[in-house]
Amino acid sequence: MNADRLPSVAPEVTATLVENLSPRLRKRLDAAVTKLGARTTRRDGDTVTIEVDDETELRLHAPGGVVATTDAITCGCLLAPACVHRAAAACAAPAADLAPELVDRPTAEVPDPAPVTDPAPVADLASVTGLAPTPALDSASSPEVASPEQRAAADALWSAGAAVLEAGVEGAGAVTQSALLRAAHTARLRQLPRASGAALSVVTLLRAARAGDPSYRTADLVTALAELLGTAHRVGTSSGAELAAVRGRARRPYSPDGSLRLYGLFTEPVVTDSGHGGVRTWVAGSDGRLFTVGDVAPGGVGRALGVADRAVRLGDSALTHRELGRAGLAVAGATVSPDGRLGAGKGVKAVTARGAAWTEPPLAALWETPPSEQAARALRSTSRYADPDGGGSDLLFLDVELLGAVRESGGSCLLARCAGGVPVRLTVADDDPALAHRDNVTLLAAAPGTLLRIIGRLVPAPHPRLTLLACSHPSGEGTIDLGFDRLRRADLPDPTAPVHPAPPRPGRTDAHSPLYLLERRVEQTVPAGRAALGMLGDVTAETRRIRRAGLPTAAGLLTALCASAARRDRDLFGRLLPADTDGFATYWLAAARYTAAVAESLCSAAWEPTREGVR
Repeated sequence: MNADRLPSVAPEVTATLVENLSPRLRKRLDAAVTKLGARTTRRDGDTVTIEVDDETELRLHAPGGVVATTDAITCGCLLAPACVHRAAAACAAPAADLAPELVDRPTAEVPDPAPVTDPAPVADLASVTGLAPTPALDSASSPEVASPEQRAAADALWSAGAAVLEAGVEGAGAVTQSALLRAAHTARLRQLPRASGAALSVVTLLRAARAGDPSYRTADLVTALAELLGTAHRVGTSSGAELAAVRGRARRPYSPDGSLRLYGLFTEPVVTDSGHGGVRTWVAGSDGRLFTVGDVAPGGVGRALGVADRAVRLGDSALTHRELGRAGLAVAGATVSPDGRLGAGKGVKAVTARGAAWTEPPLAALWETPPSEQAARALRSTSRYADPDGGGSDLLFLDVELLGAVRESGGSCLLARCAGGVPVRLTVADDDPALAHRDNVTLLAAAPGTLLRIIGRLVPAPHPRLTLLACSHPSGEGTIDLGFDRLRRADLPDPTAPVHPAPPRPGRTDAHSPLYLLERRVEQTVPAGRAALGMLGDVTAETRRIRRAGLPTAAGLLTALCASAARRDRDLFGRLLPADTDGFATYWLAAARYTAAVAESLCSAAWEPTREGVR
């Protein structure tokens, strides 16, 4: 049975079914989930049936695609409704997010870019984590603070997240996940949609990790846990506008933006790990602002290829998405979300208009901003601590000279040189063979010396790196949507090219930065749990190396993290006391957010041109 074939189950349904199990059945729950995953399923309308055995069937009734009540899951075994099968089915199914726009990214103070200096003094961990307490608010004119119910909901989320860190992926089974789901449901009821969405993301990633999903990455779970813990903690320490940002919004707000004259840039395919597919078309306003028009729904890469040639859902325009990427629109009564998505309400009117070439105003101005400024702007947008209502995009607009292919540990990518002599690695946005990304990048790597105008998405790394989305045609005529349009060898000026070794980066200190010594401890905690980190022993040599590199805060965090993981106090009779999970979670969160901030600083500095103009 594939979990994707099961309907989504509301978090409170899963939590209730697990909580109602007896202690004996809870111990058997993880095994039951695994066993149920091997059974066949069939769908009949809104009902999905699982064959538990030759004589027993389990049914999930999901009107609208979501199992919303415990009674909607029924089992035909003799122990029903108190059997383990109902809870196992709920745990095997995806967790429903009843507000699809639920998740906002956390906000926090991020140190100014500085590649090798310490962003915070070692003694002040609050400045690293963003968990500094808010002063007491007594006056009647004081900003709004979280209610006691919201604080209690946030505390429950913190405890559930800390329990995941304590147990690690291997120990965070269905019971631990149900505690997170219950906390997420309570947070939603207490008007904390952002924290609730973070908890659901952690549950989804935990299930992917335990199921051996090839798309799972430990770094994603590190990010999700840091978001959950940081947001939960800040509910009780924020006030006023900051509290509103921490609470988040259950739905993406769209605000009126009057009349807009839009010029198409390009169209990109969107294929998600959850099985959704579609397209996103990028357009720019006459003032240089970027907007998107999207169409994403369940369907995968096949839907992405089909939707590209469907009309956009915006006013009366008959343009398809791919046509809009090269044409223009005049929009009246436009509505826009904080992240630049154009609304398609009944009051929106749109008609086709003339587009503009990338070398013509107003689009040409996008390529005039220095690469370092564009990278800094994109980092502010993509940071996990970015203001969710801050707008901005992660796109960079560069004029480059292709240098050919460059070998990397994970394969090869296209090397190019942009303004200031900065070498940029251009990678494939999606490796799916049905899309044209891989083939196009391979052909471009065979044409060194070619001058192109490109659009790419920033990849945070200690060296300049982009995923390549669109480029000007090598002949200079028109543009190429690299996910959909396919280049031919006849389009290229040179059919052959050598493979260049990775260029050296003289004068760069980030290549030798020992920050990874702290990063790997942060990541090791997630799959193995606190106990595994506590068995590492003495880390003096590692902290000494980090201090020599000018990162005393990183050294202090590594020492504190490992000491907290190993600390187990005893009572007067010599018996071990429960571990301090809250204290360990605080140190882990500090280390996770610190490493992310330094990594962003290194990325920003990598885009600065050297004095010699080459790297």
